[in-house]
Amino acid sequence: MPSDTPFFDAGSGTLDVAEILSEAIPLARLIGLFVGVSLLPFILGAFSFGTGSLVGAAFVLLGQFVLAVGAGIVLLYVVVRARQLSNA
Repeated sequence: MPSDTPFFDAGSGTLDVAEILSEAIPLARLIGLFVGVSLLPFILGAFSFGTGSLVGAAFVLLGQFVLAVGAGIVLLYVVVRARQLSNA
């Protein structure tokens, strides 16, 4: 890591935008992955079967489950990456 303080340029004391983007882009891709995977059950549940039917409600619940698991994985990624940055 180029500096002791993550995300700050040691010379000028300003934000290191390149380093911020290098950490934000993989996180955004991970979030986008789970949103994309959860769209299929939501679309099937809400538009194909309708939320009033039992099958539609099951698909909507499946989409919510995918989002909940995805949120947990994203939080784990953030914690692990923060620990890696603090030890570097």
